[in-house]
Amino acid sequence: MLFEDTYRTIEKKSEGTFKDRGSKFIALAYPANTEEEAKKILTDVRKEFHDACHHCYAYRIGHDKSLWRANDDGEPSGTAGKPIFNQILSKDLTNIFIVVVRYFGGTLLGVPGLINAYKSATLDALNNSIIIEKTVNEIYEIYYDYPVMNDVMKILKDKGLEIISTDFAIKCNVIFKVRKNDSSFVYESLKKLASLEIKYLRTE
Repeated sequence: MLFEDTYRTIEKKSEGTFKDRGSKFIALAYPANTEEEAKKILTDVRKEFHDACHHCYAYRIGHDKSLWRANDDGEPSGTAGKPIFNQILSKDLTNIFIVVVRYFGGTLLGVPGLINAYKSATLDALNNSIIIEKTVNEIYEIYYDYPVMNDVMKILKDKGLEIISTDFAIKCNVIFKVRKNDSSFVYESLKKLASLEIKYLRTE
């Protein structure tokens, strides 16, 4: 059985808004591939919206969707970060960071009101986004001697693999990207070539 080797994310930043009894909620959704990216985005948003009362957020990161966090930033527990995160789940997205900025309008919204506001602002941002599907890819590095150059290039070309870098010095060195579901076949094909060394680098 093949692995699930695709995931859904957003193509670029999108925005959404929601207003209730004077309070304004601005949702900002960003593609983010690492926690470091998410943290930087949050820092930038806090600077830009420094006069806001709350900067609540949620993210899910990784092609396996294993890294996530939701934060209420001072709102009552479970009223902000979780509703934001639940919208990420409902759209089955990953590698995404969403922050909802709140300007308080003077009237308390209560728990149901807050949950609805953060959910609605987030949903508006996601409805305004372009959702794309990406493949999960594995990155490999190979070293080989010149006599097997044609054989190597034929395998890479036949599978339409993306070559990231090459270095043809004393020994040939190529770093390439292969879709996860094709990786075993490509790996075994290359391993059969004389003098070739292959090393797995990462999955992205």
